[in-house]
Amino acid sequence: MDTVKKEPKKVEISSAEWQIMRIVWTLKHVTSSEIINLMQKKQTWSDSTIKTLITRLTKKEFLSREKEQGRYIYSATVEEQATMNEYANSLFADFCAHKSGSVLNELIDSMEISQADIKMLQKTLDNKLATAPEHVKCDCLPDGCADMC
Repeated sequence: MDTVKKEPKKVEISSAEWQIMRIVWTLKHVTSSEIINLMQKKQTWSDSTIKTLITRLTKKEFLSREKEQGRYIYSATVEEQATMNEYANSLFADFCAHKSGSVLNELIDSMEISQADIKMLQKTLDNKLATAPEHVKCDCLPDGCADMC
């Protein structure tokens, strides 16, 4: 039943669908009743709303379902970390390259992260520093207009 794809999938899911995926990624194999019970502890959504979200995710091939003993068991077809990475990369691709560093800094400053994650970030930044350009050019306008940002 473990059919998780290794390659990242283009992430076109709503905030509500993300919440469903987080439950499925955490529990691995889960029934719609379990998803409904857990979601209703977090949200005031109806059973039918949650079932609709599950159906959408199945149609988008983010979830698979198999029938076991008369009920459907749902599993993720995409890896959580790869999906989050793809989503973040897609989001940052829409931002001005010149301002991405300040957006990353604000994200880091505003979220709770562990000491281990901070050490990992410091190591990554130290490695990037060796080859980083002095300035990142704006990419908002066509070539030749890069200094306007």
